[in-house]
Parts: sequence; C-alpha cells; structure tokens
Amino acid sequence: MEMNTPYMPFFGFAKEPFTADIAVKDILETDQLAAAKNRFDYSLGLGAIYLITGEIGSGKSTAIRYLVNGLHPSEYKLIYVTATSGSILEMYRLIMGELGIKPTGTSRAVMTDRIKREILELIHGKKQSAVLVIDEASLLRLEVFVELHTLCQFEMDSKPYLPIVLAGQTHLIDNLRYPGCLPLASRVVAKSHFIGAKKEQMQTYLRHHLTIAGIDRMLFEDDAITAIHQGSGGIFRKANHLARGALVAAAISHDKTVNAEHVRLAASEIF
Repeated sequence: MEMNTPYMPFFGFAKEPFTADIAVKDILETDQLAAAKNRFDYSLGLGAIYLITGEIGSGKSTAIRYLVNGLHPSEYKLIYVTATSGSILEMYRLIMGELGIKPTGTSRAVMTDRIKREILELIHGKKQSAVLVIDEASLLRLEVFVELHTLCQFEMDSKPYLPIVLAGQTHLIDNLRYPGCLPLASRVVAKSHFIGAKKEQMQTYLRHHLTIAGIDRMLFEDDAITAIHQGSGGIFRKANHLARGALVAAAISHDKTVNAEHVRLAASEIF
C-alpha cells in the first residue's frame, strides 16, 4: 500500500484528523477524562498524589495535557517531567530544570533543599501553587519512589505543599506496593485506570476527529468501525493509526467511504 497517497485532499480534510499532537481544545471529553478531571481536582485541593495508569496508547499523556490545561499560570507552577530509569539525582535535575534552578553539586540533601526552598518561594512569595507531574512514572527505579517521599515533607510543617501526578503503565501500582515506597503511596488519594473504549465510544471518537478536521459526514462504515475497534482493542493511539491507514487505502481505491477491507490493509502495515 502506498502510504504517501494524499488522502486529505481526496476526502476534503482541512487538517490531519488523527494526529498525535491534537490541540487540547479538540480533545474529546470522554467519561474517563471527566472522571479523571474530578479526581485530579480533588487530589490537587488536598496537596496529595493522584495516579493515572493504563496500557501503552490508552490516553494517559493526552489526559495529562487535558488536565493541566486548566491550571491558570498565574496560580500554578507546573513542573512536568518525563521519567527515565535513571537515579534520583537525575530526577532532581529534571525537576530543578523545570523550576529554573541551575543544578549545583551532586548531594541529594542539597538538591532536595533547593527544590523545597523554591517551592516555598513560589507559594509564599509569588502566591503560586506548585504541581509536579511525572509522566512514564512506571519507568522509575524503586529507590526513586522511596526518595520522592522526601519532597513531600516540609520540616516543622505538616501542610502538604506539593501535589503530585504519577502517570504510567499498570505495574506502577505494583511498584508503589514495595515496602520502601509505602510512605509515598500513603499520600495517594485518587486513582484512574484508563481502559479501551467500547465500540459505541469508538464510533463517537472517530466522528469527533472527522468533525474537527472539517468533515461533517461519517466516512467510516459500520464494519470499518467494528474492525478498528477490534484491531485496536479500544486503544485510541492504535485506532488513530488504523483509521489513518484505512483512509489512505480508501483514497488509493477511490472509495468515498472506509470499509473493513481498508482497515485490514491498514492493519497489515502496523504492529
């Protein structure tokens, strides 16, 4: 299949309908996202930890973008980092970079102190609340979870100053059950687990993405929707690949709608 076939002009799209970098305003608010927003706001108000889990491509990173978009920059300082399998020092450097702090030395105690002082300055000096978001948190070493707890502790003050969002694959929860991680886990007050969409939700999702790309008619036949749903397991990232590939296949054959055979051809090109 010739993947470079210009399917967008063939169907009349104004823009790419199934892009990974969708604008936040165009994200479809599913029931899962609405529930996540509720839990995020709750944990934020308590200065506690909120967990987001799900398989690869289930929408965790999109959910984070959707959630933090509601944080007004005059009221909140977002500290967003993508986790690695590195040491706690590497994590601290990432956090310090987001805070605009030049990392100095390699002492955990010094780096922790600098981060805490900056957070307190944000709160008391700039009247901003800090929010730490760690994406791909399931990659973190267990000792990093153990050490992260110290960032939540402010000496002589039991007030929670640093709400945290941890997002990662399902085994993130298992990691937090490790005995040394229990102090951090004890601060978790809400959890969301993203699962695959049902067929009806997939149909709504596909229609929504056609609409935001300038198409006011349903291009996917019912058997194509079923094929995309089954082939993706309800996972939106894979559904995007299948839908895009199926549109290409339909354009190649000059078909004005997408059927299951087009989806089958698309599926042969991806994992």
